[in-house]
Amino acid sequence: MTDIRSLERTLIDNLPWNKARIKFVARFLLALYATRTVNLSILATAFSGHAKEESNYKRLQRFLREFEMPYAQLALFIVKLLGVAGPYTLALDRTNWKVGSVDLNILMLSIVYRGVGIPVVWTVLSKAGNSDTSERTTVIEIFLDLFGARAIACLLGDREFVGREWFRFLKRQRIKFQMRLHKNTLVRNGRGQYAHAWRLFCRTRINCPLVIPEARRMWGMELYLSGCRLKDGEYLILVSSEFSERPHEQYKNRWGIETLFGSLKSRGFNLEDTHLKDSERLSRLLALLALAFTWAFVAGLWQASVKELKLKKHGYPPKSVFRRGLDILCRLVTNFERFDVAVWRKVIKLLSCS
Repeated sequence: MTDIRSLERTLIDNLPWNKARIKFVARFLLALYATRTVNLSILATAFSGHAKEESNYKRLQRFLREFEMPYAQLALFIVKLLGVAGPYTLALDRTNWKVGSVDLNILMLSIVYRGVGIPVVWTVLSKAGNSDTSERTTVIEIFLDLFGARAIACLLGDREFVGREWFRFLKRQRIKFQMRLHKNTLVRNGRGQYAHAWRLFCRTRINCPLVIPEARRMWGMELYLSGCRLKDGEYLILVSSEFSERPHEQYKNRWGIETLFGSLKSRGFNLEDTHLKDSERLSRLLALLALAFTWAFVAGLWQASVKELKLKKHGYPPKSVFRRGLDILCRLVTNFERFDVAVWRKVIKLLSCS
């Protein structure tokens, strides 16, 4: 049977939280790996110990309602757990869904590593639709307070994350960025006239990016553009703070945060199963998921170093790094007849940063 005491000791050594909170987090992690859902009533059935399901359910509700989550401590722990030195490629994006008539809208900043976004800073928006400049700057400022501007190699974002004040903020902070641009954005062309951005790339071949070496004037700033036409008739136009010879290759890393969202949702912990509507409670739940995700990812990296999987015909392995780690942890917490003590000790060691 799973040695929960060793998990508790490891968390106590790495997180400066009181013992009662650590015991709860340990049981939450094991229940989450066993059930793969954030539905509280299902999680309550998998909590270890002698308490009844009703008591476990109330305990879950109480934690999410009352615990003052030390997000900064958790972010520092997650980055240590990842075990990769900066500077980091960051990806900023949103994910949203509905619970009844209520919109749940999460703005997430992640470190992209091995094609996957590692959740570091997030905020639950109290509205539907796009984020605004103040919400984005808040997320970035939290990261800067924890790790500093030198920890950022480049910030990536989709078409939502553009704008005059937003870019000026990033430039003031000396943060290199690369964002996808709306095709109708006005930029100054080579003749000194303003034109829609897509006109600079309308003669490019399909999926063959054109990188413009000279900075172009946009929103009162000198920025660098690259772009190409896509098969569906759309344009992939990138705007960067600095010149890059292969900006589209770098921008591919943005997909790592989409992989993260998929892992938190249908391919991992079924985040959309939550019935939580309060933004602070949802943020606390995300903190627990961030820890669970990163531990599973690190366990998957270890497993990949032990044995690489044979690639399938489409060129990808049959399981992602995260899924391999999640499967290992799930087997450990559910296989009562043949509990693998050696593997459990290894994954516990991976969780330790002290």
